[in-house]
Amino acid sequence: MSNADIRGRFIWHELMTTDPEAAGAFYSNVIPWKTQPSGMPSYTLWMSGKTRAGGLMALSDSGAAGTPPHWLIYVGTPDVDATAETARRLGGKILKSPADIPNVGRFAVLSDPQGAAFAVFTPSPSSGDGASPGGAVGDFTWHELATTDLDSALKFYTELFGWSKGAGHDMGPMGIYQLISHGGQDVGGMYKARDASTPPSWLSYTRVADAGKAASAVKAGGGRVLNGPMEVPGGSWIVMALDPQGGAFAVVEAPKAAKAEAPAAAKKPPAAPKPAAPPKPAATPTPAQAAAAKPAAATAPTAASPPAAKPPAAKPPAAAAKPAGAAPAKRAAPKKAAAKKATRKKAAGKKVAKRAAKKTAARRASGKRRKMRPAATQSPSTRRAVKGGAKSAKRPASRSARAKSRKRK
Repeated sequence: MSNADIRGRFIWHELMTTDPEAAGAFYSNVIPWKTQPSGMPSYTLWMSGKTRAGGLMALSDSGAAGTPPHWLIYVGTPDVDATAETARRLGGKILKSPADIPNVGRFAVLSDPQGAAFAVFTPSPSSGDGASPGGAVGDFTWHELATTDLDSALKFYTELFGWSKGAGHDMGPMGIYQLISHGGQDVGGMYKARDASTPPSWLSYTRVADAGKAASAVKAGGGRVLNGPMEVPGGSWIVMALDPQGGAFAVVEAPKAAKAEAPAAAKKPPAAPKPAAPPKPAATPTPAQAAAAKPAAATAPTAASPPAAKPPAAKPPAAAAKPAGAAPAKRAAPKKAAAKKATRKKAAGKKVAKRAAKKTAARRASGKRRKMRPAATQSPSTRRAVKGGAKSAKRPASRSARAKSRKRK
């Protein structure tokens, strides 16, 4: 790919932090990355398999005093110097003047008119563009800008990088979530931050296999989950978080349909760009900024819209609707079983009642037969019982009755 074709592409991501060693261990448990020396002093590479995913470096006291840990995005351009001047003309600022990285390329750190920091990069002819494929686990797949002036930011970036205005999604009180496209493909979104005091900043999303497991790893590693796991339009699941040093980042789990597709063939980008000195952004990602995206995602494809292949609104839902008759059919089965069970119980009760009635009738019949049997055929105990009954029947009912009988005599 020629340098003319890289204009407007997100081609590198760099974490600047106060503790690179601790950050390396943390992110390797959340995202399937490993760290690898870059061959340059104080600069480490993030490796996603055999692909370079980004860079890691320490914030120096001289170059970043008062700047919290943050991720810095690099956007491709065929001419760093011309792009820096254009950004200045459009109301942006040059935070780090254009400089060369031997055998890697040329870069500059800028900020847009609202203060969001970003870098521009032109790779050297022998190093390629450094961009990851973008479709596999471990790749950066979405980029989101929280700003104080959506219209102004959109105008600035479309003129600077040739981005196109995509679909806009109404988020109610949160305003419009504006998609941005590059080469006919949605690559990110912009929205107006709810809190005016939140510094404008970029937030990048990395693809993971399981957003829930990533959130658990964030907590176990000493980080903080700001939002999620949460499903967004199109079936993706997102998590926004802070690493233990305070750097804001996000992960996204692809929809099930996207997972079934084979990932794109990985390219092997060149060595990572390394700024000669740590840039000092005018504004960096903060917990407030990341948290501001939370309510937006509840009504529209806000925090981390789905993968770039399709606009969030056009993607099919995560699960297909069930046929209208399916649920009633499942509910009917238990009712039939209960009816059959009740019928069996009723029949069993009738049988028990019949047997009890037969036994009672049999006992009564047996008693009658014993009374009607001739004395000769009756057992001694039966004869005594019969005689005793006869005598008792002849006795006067009471003493007074016997006394009256004697008087009469």
